[in-house]
Amino acid sequence: MAGIHMIGWAVAALLTVSLLVLAYFVFQTRRLAASAEKQVPANGHFVAIRGNRIHYVEAGQGPPILFVHGLGGQLHHFRHTLFDQLAGDYRVIALDRPGSGYSVRARSASGRLGEQAAVIAEFIDALSLERPLVVGHSLGGAVALATALDHPDKVGALALLSPLTHEQESIPPAFQPMLIRSALKRKFLAHTMAIPLALKHAPQTLAFVFGPQATPDDFIIGAGGILGLRPAHFEATVADFVALEHELGRYEARLEELRMPVGVLFGTADQLISHEQHALPLAGRIRDFELELVEGVGHMPQFVVPDRVEDFIRRMAAKAFSHRSVLTTGH
Repeated sequence: MAGIHMIGWAVAALLTVSLLVLAYFVFQTRRLAASAEKQVPANGHFVAIRGNRIHYVEAGQGPPILFVHGLGGQLHHFRHTLFDQLAGDYRVIALDRPGSGYSVRARSASGRLGEQAAVIAEFIDALSLERPLVVGHSLGGAVALATALDHPDKVGALALLSPLTHEQESIPPAFQPMLIRSALKRKFLAHTMAIPLALKHAPQTLAFVFGPQATPDDFIIGAGGILGLRPAHFEATVADFVALEHELGRYEARLEELRMPVGVLFGTADQLISHEQHALPLAGRIRDFELELVEGVGHMPQFVVPDRVEDFIRRMAAKAFSHRSVLTTGH
């Protein structure tokens, strides 16, 4: 009998410790999220699109340029790096993709490329953007391509930065922890361990994303990096990654359908995705295509070589808006 009591006490003690540890992670997660939202609050406008509440910022006047961020990113990846340079000549708009940043994803949303493309297309209509130049970075490049293929009448041209364009046979080791197919498990991790662990490993993660260049000193606040320390953002990022399974292949097969100008700028030292797999194969498949390789640059060219990226965007804007009178050089 005494042995049974001892086992019962041990189980109770283990359960109590587990609950205390869990409570600690929940507290830390809420504290980190509140701090992130205080330091980088929502500073744009909201519009309802297909059940999503989309947060966006805009500046300037002129032909429209729409920016679509990548996996785990948000609109400050463009607002912080390019808006001041381009707003003198263009109407520049950057949005938080559904679930990312301060955009709230519809409950029924899956995050699949076609679904996100439909949101972009309706967003273009909602803001009365006449065939904008769509700039997509990384996963945002895949979303931009899907938008151009599914809704070609909405897009004037594409300017893609380090875009994800081709399905890979296997998941790179760095991305394997993100393959969490269970929505319930994603939510549990988002509100308990994921955010504190993300903060702990942030220096190594950012070094990998920005490498071989250093992470900019103002990335955490100025470029909104701290917003990744929020449960909803973690859930959306992982859901977007899971939704990519078997998605890229069907859009890759349709590249010949593209009729608008498409430009790609890619760093040759990208550690996340390679230009050999995601840029070089596009040549010959897209009728009006140009590729600019930037030697030695990693996955975040808009931060590392912003002048080069600005020139690239202006060049693609000249193609997109060739039927309009617009200043595309100078400041």
